[in-house]
This record gives sequence, C-alpha cells and structure tokens, in this order.
Amino acid sequence: MKIAATIAGVLLGLVFVVLPSLILLGVIHQPPPPEGSPAALFFGAFAPTGWLKLVQACEIIGGLLVAIPKTRNFGLLFLGPIIINILAFHILVAQGGLFGPPLFVAVLAAFLLFAERAKFAALAN
Repeated sequence: MKIAATIAGVLLGLVFVVLPSLILLGVIHQPPPPEGSPAALFFGAFAPTGWLKLVQACEIIGGLLVAIPKTRNFGLLFLGPIIINILAFHILVAQGGLFGPPLFVAVLAAFLLFAERAKFAALAN
C-alpha cells in the first residue's frame, strides 16, 4: 500500500505541478470555450482579475506538497478545495461529467485519502 500511495502521490503531484506551470509560463494555451456558454462566462469573470493565476499557483504548491511523502497530508488538505472546485466546474458549469482528467485526479486524491486515513483521523481528536 505504501508503494501504491507513493506512486499515486507522485502522479497527483505531477498533474498539479506540470500543467499549471505550463499554463502560467504560456507554453500551452487552453482553447477558449464556445462564446456565450456557461464556461465562457465563468472564465470571463475570473480570467481578467488574476484569480486563475492565484489558483494555479496554489495548485503548484499543493502538487509539490503531495509529491513529497512527509508533506502529503498537508498537500491533500491544500488541494482538497481545488479538486472539489474542478469537479464542480466539470459537473455544473461545463456539464461534461466526470470523464478524463477530472476523474483521474479525483480517484488519485480519494486513494491517497484512503491510504492516509489513520493520519487524518488523528486530526479529528
């Protein structure tokens, strides 16, 4: 279980470090959503304010924390709201459901939460 948790942590960390870094550096560009769609309105509200850059910076920090085994729990706590936001966006705004990358991220995070459940249970006391 420890090896699987390490692999899942590294994969989740890579997702949350590499993709936001490439977007922040301008290496890759996200294709714009269709004009007038809920996704276009969503990004139209957040993109000009710099909010998405802040979220991407938080994704990078959380990804680094998750990739390191000693800080994995802090990384999961840091990325938890971001992952919920990703899932909510894909279900409610994009109405694309949970396929592809959102499902992959959710499964990896759920597995890590399960693998580290004893350490998270100590937080409740």
